Amino acid sequence: MLAQPPSRRPDRILVSACLVGVPCRHDGRSCPQPELCSLLARGRAVAICPEVAGGLPTPRLPAEIEGASAGLDGHDVLAGRTRVLRSDGLDVSAQFLAGTQAALELVQELGIRHAVLKAHSPSCGVGAIYDGLFSGRLVAGDGVTAALLKRAGVEVVSEMDWEGETWEQSQ
Repeated sequence: MLAQPPSRRPDRILVSACLVGVPCRHDGRSCPQPELCSLLARGRAVAICPEVAGGLPTPRLPAEIEGASAGLDGHDVLAGRTRVLRSDGLDVSAQFLAGTQAALELVQELGIRHAVLKAHSPSCGVGAIYDGLFSGRLVAGDGVTAALLKRAGVEVVSEMDWEGETWEQSQ
């Protein structure tokens, strides 16, 4: 009789905590996505809010990446070329970097290869973030956490671009 191969536990997906109902956005709200909530309930997703993990309270003043309107983004924050500022001008880069590091450690510890992050966020935005002028205008760029996770080889998308069925089938 041939031995059965051990069953492989499906990979988990990292998700922004606000996308699974945790009220951790700067305004104290969440924006739950039913499919992601279901993955969390089934143990297939792991949630983190990098801003809260970095020590920022909820609610908090909004923050944006300085110079995003000039093409700077989370990659530049990681390189020390720009900062993350609250709407009142306070530099919160250290908290963003600490939360980003916490997200990276979680990904590495659990062997996570995919992440679904909150669109447009200065932490989690993927491909588009706010312009750094608090005008409500979007510009091309990644948030700080998205940038570091991409650098680490994690496939990162926003909730608006996620095609869960593709990842579910590949697991």
